[in-house]
Amino acid sequence: MAIPVEQVINNVHQFFAKVGGTKADEIGFSLRIAELAMGPFFNQLSVEDRKQRIRKRMQNTQFDAFQDMAKLRAIVYFGYYGHWIDPIGQTNRDGGQSANKDNPVLQQIGFTLPKFRQRGPEEVPLERVEGREIDHDHVIPVAKVPDDIDVIVVGSGSGGAVSAYNLARQGHKVLVIEAGPFLPSQQITHEERAMIPALFKHGALQSTRDNDFIVFQGRNVGGSPTINNGICLRMKGDPLGHPMAADVFAKWATIGAELDEARFMQSYAVIEADLQLGKAEPRSGKTNGTHLLRGWEAFAAGSQDPWFQAAKAGWFTKNFGPPGTSSACAYCGYCNTGCPYARKMAMAQTYLPWACQRHGARVLAETKVDKILWARGGGAKRRAIGVQVTDPEGVSRVIHARKGVVVAAGTIASSLLLDRSGVAGTGHQISLNVASPIIALMPDNKSPAWDEDQMTSVVDCGEFLLESHFQPPLSMSSMMPGWFGEMDRRMRSYNRVCSAGILFPADRRGNLVGGKLDLKLTLDDILLVRRAAATLAKVHFAAGALEVYPALMKGQTLTPDMDIDAFYAGAVKEADDITLSSSHPQGGNPIHEDPNEGVVDRQCRLHAADNVLVTDASVFPSCIRVNAHHTTMAMAHYATGFGDPFGV
Repeated sequence: MAIPVEQVINNVHQFFAKVGGTKADEIGFSLRIAELAMGPFFNQLSVEDRKQRIRKRMQNTQFDAFQDMAKLRAIVYFGYYGHWIDPIGQTNRDGGQSANKDNPVLQQIGFTLPKFRQRGPEEVPLERVEGREIDHDHVIPVAKVPDDIDVIVVGSGSGGAVSAYNLARQGHKVLVIEAGPFLPSQQITHEERAMIPALFKHGALQSTRDNDFIVFQGRNVGGSPTINNGICLRMKGDPLGHPMAADVFAKWATIGAELDEARFMQSYAVIEADLQLGKAEPRSGKTNGTHLLRGWEAFAAGSQDPWFQAAKAGWFTKNFGPPGTSSACAYCGYCNTGCPYARKMAMAQTYLPWACQRHGARVLAETKVDKILWARGGGAKRRAIGVQVTDPEGVSRVIHARKGVVVAAGTIASSLLLDRSGVAGTGHQISLNVASPIIALMPDNKSPAWDEDQMTSVVDCGEFLLESHFQPPLSMSSMMPGWFGEMDRRMRSYNRVCSAGILFPADRRGNLVGGKLDLKLTLDDILLVRRAAATLAKVHFAAGALEVYPALMKGQTLTPDMDIDAFYAGAVKEADDITLSSSHPQGGNPIHEDPNEGVVDRQCRLHAADNVLVTDASVFPSCIRVNAHHTTMAMAHYATGFGDPFGV
């Protein structure tokens, strides 16, 4: 080990001190239970005896409770691979990079922080783009909230930011309320252990009720786009869309949620123009991005599967840069902990500052909306008159809205808010785009995969997607399967690995129960996981991989001579056998023309109220299969960009 055990423990304590709240308590309780599960006198056993007991009770178990405990190993890896030397004095001007130039853990795995990477003349300099941030004066304390707010927007991510901009542009006095903190690009650093708890809900450890999935969601001014990969795919008509994939608009029409497709396509076009979307540049994915495309080309050439023969592969369309300009992505590889260089055209660099600077909107951060307040509306409906909030000091306050409320806090938070506000039928029919990583050991990489954009290339196989994906050290350690010395060996090969993931739809499998997502995969889902994962493993080998590390709890290794399909058929029997996550929860408040079947109508207006819109992915009637970022923004524009929804 490059640092002592005591330092690892201290790092874990620091991480959870930053996470705080119920999630830190929950993990702490789980760790204590895990210690008890190891049996009496465990800490008095020899190292080898302890390892043997862990192998028996965690690594090689099929007992659900022990499988869940085994996932806690990632917490230990956080403490080791997330090691960060606190800067002293002037070294903090670069976010602590100078203090960590000789970080022993980073040196051990061969990782170089962005400041010290050698960039050629054709590459993008790692410099901040100025002038994109929200003005600090536009993020106001609760005491300065005006009495004449027209519309309150709950949530500042893809749906909330687009809605706020459109409504402010129409002349409404808009207040955006965000539960998370305001961290402009200047305050974002490459210290993963600090940025993850600051920017993610529950420190990126939000899980389903049975801990089968981790659900990643942003909790900051700007929402999930602050920490996502900027991927912008249309759910229909995308240049890289699979020609045999289901028509989502047609499906929605059959389940009572027919939308104006032409109008929705206009919304896509507006978002694309506003954010200057463009293809990821090959230089930003020179190793990992090209690895997937090269492997797919070789694999598909030998396949007779009609789905694979019709699949499309290429570079993601993204809201980074825009590409080909002086503001292009500088591919530091830290997209998921925020961009310190303001090179994402994310919500906190576009729609939110535009709404504030051009049209007078304001943002209230670190404030939880507890419930919507009601008065009698037209007929049997209610009318929203404001919200009750808890401010950063823990004080309950009321903020009034003269014209209406927009709910856009994300699938889970929006559903819970509406439920607390007395709206029936929320939190049902929740879908996930489920992801699972697969890492490959290569003979060599001309340049390390960590010196590029995290996600650049994609293959749409129709039933599932394959996406290139890489992570900086702390996050990569949570993706890398393996135990004990084998985990150490794999991480020491950091410069030689490439990585990608599968993405498949789990359509309307979940409901909120007791405030948490309850979602179970079906047998059909498990069969699809096997097919997708086996396909990606074969693609890795087609690209020249020596070994492949599937994201399985036991940490097995695949080699080119193995029967990959047979391996997955035996290894993946249930969700607990494999690492699964999602950044794309959808549904919970689905669109439906019938108030008895859905929560909002086809204009995203709450059935039960006169003046409440829901404009995030929670209104999706079914899973859209591809990354939800672009469609969430388009849905918000669809609801707010074609006329004034709060007009008289």
